[in-house]
Amino acid sequence: MFTTRPEIVGTFGVVASTHWMASSAGMGILETGGNAFDAAAATAFVLQVVEPHMNGPAGDVPIIVCPAESNEVKVICGQGPSPAGATIAHFEHLGLSMIPGTGLLAAVVPGAFDGWMLMLREFGSLPLAEVLAPAIGYARNGFPVIPPVHDTIEGVEDLFRDDWPTSAAIYLRNDGVPEIGAMMRNEQLADTYARIVEEAAAAGGDRVQQIEAARKAWSQGFVADAIDRFVAETEVADSSGERHKGVLTGADMSRWQASIEAPLTYDYEAGGHTYTICKTGPWGQGPILLQQLALLKGFDVDGMDPLGEEFVHTITECAKLAFADREAFYGDPDFVDVPMETLLSAAYNKKRRKLVGTEASLELRPGTVPGYDGRIAPYEIGEPLVSAGGLGLGEPTRAEVDAGSGDTCHIDVIDRHGNMVSAMPSGGWLQSSPAIPGLGFALGTRGQMFWLEEGLPATLQPGKRPRTTLSPSFALRDGEPYMAFGTPGGDGQDQWPIAFFLRHVHHGMNLQEAIDAPAFFNENHPNSFYPRRALPGRLSAEGRFAEETLDGLRDRGHDLEVVPDWSLGRLSAATRENGVLKAGANPRGMQGYAVGR
Repeated sequence: MFTTRPEIVGTFGVVASTHWMASSAGMGILETGGNAFDAAAATAFVLQVVEPHMNGPAGDVPIIVCPAESNEVKVICGQGPSPAGATIAHFEHLGLSMIPGTGLLAAVVPGAFDGWMLMLREFGSLPLAEVLAPAIGYARNGFPVIPPVHDTIEGVEDLFRDDWPTSAAIYLRNDGVPEIGAMMRNEQLADTYARIVEEAAAAGGDRVQQIEAARKAWSQGFVADAIDRFVAETEVADSSGERHKGVLTGADMSRWQASIEAPLTYDYEAGGHTYTICKTGPWGQGPILLQQLALLKGFDVDGMDPLGEEFVHTITECAKLAFADREAFYGDPDFVDVPMETLLSAAYNKKRRKLVGTEASLELRPGTVPGYDGRIAPYEIGEPLVSAGGLGLGEPTRAEVDAGSGDTCHIDVIDRHGNMVSAMPSGGWLQSSPAIPGLGFALGTRGQMFWLEEGLPATLQPGKRPRTTLSPSFALRDGEPYMAFGTPGGDGQDQWPIAFFLRHVHHGMNLQEAIDAPAFFNENHPNSFYPRRALPGRLSAEGRFAEETLDGLRDRGHDLEVVPDWSLGRLSAATRENGVLKAGANPRGMQGYAVGR
């Protein structure tokens, strides 16, 4: 099968991410003696610089790690919670029935920086200065503007000029939108990270003590102080059409730290192997992928054409059932009881599997679990709202969606020792919130994933984690760490990987073949982003599918939207087997690359 690029094969190390400069930076860290955790963090910090429309320092990150020393998979939760002042009563007082998708009101505690620091403290090997050096260098000396960055800034140019001058000062240099290929700089961000490194070094001590000093500079020092002042003093326009101040404070930041927890797992048989898939808990949407596997276990996936109508239809209908359960049951398990054991049980899925028929369902059908309400919040039917008025909203699930939308990044790293990382940094997009003066980055808007209706698993509460879409994936094969994989794309983050995984383990496609294969996804459920709309029966599929496949899906009753050939998702993946490392990355979007040797 022809692929857009080779599957990378080596023994020393592999790095795959959504931007070639970040992947190269991560590989450079491996070459200088760093391990996979050092490389993943360096990759992430470079992504904050070169893909500022897709992630930033004040965004969020879940990270799945597997240290070779123990082969024990862990989840690092870099998802910050809602501020103490983020109450339903506060939003009702403002006359809002939904948390805006942009501005300051949707800001939760920034989680990405501390998530990466915790990973480095526990598993890294290099001094913090070496890990941050590539990002500081690109921010200070410049990096080329890729087309999506140009298009995003162009889409919010008027907003920056009229209402967000701190953002205009960074992104509208020389009184205009930077041209594609021009060198862009963010000296404020370079200064921020350089100061963190300086304060960490001044604290003295060993590598761990310096990382702790960096965490303190962020959550209790000059970074938290600058955020506290800006949010308290500034009203900004947001997607509600009005101007609001935020509620995030420095005190909120000082009370929270990233944490480490066990993954949620599910065993799946394919090709004579047992794959143990590891995901985050139900504070994220990750268990959706496990629920889909539990349903698909009862179908003859081996006998399906991986590019055919039955394959697409069956996966889509199973996804609809899993996403319906997300709406009814998922939320921060520190606040709500989520019946994951039941949702992944054989008995529950045997019953649910009977709902998968030959025709497309247009309903949202959550399961019934004794003792649980299973109620779903009211939601709108209609097309996703693009960035009205130049405001960046949500995460696009297809490339042709308005450029003002935010998105996500993905990172996979494996080193020669067998250390493995799968991470999904996102949020803090340049177009969704104004830049904090002097810091060079924007706050995240993940709070929009809360509902303002009482009594739901994802109802807003102070200190609660939003039910994020961020969903890295990790797989063991026959008990041995095997694959790190994932993709950006909001609610698509647990749809494109399932097709990729099945094509790989059932149909023998290599990583790049499975990534390049035509993609599809459905929007039958409420979107996780403002304004939370659903499209019953909508199935989008790349035009590279055979016409007979597309016709067959229409005949089954899917509301089929044929989208451009290379427009869905931005998968990457890396595997390790008997010391041989492999990696692949998505050609869609033109920026993703896997490197290695």
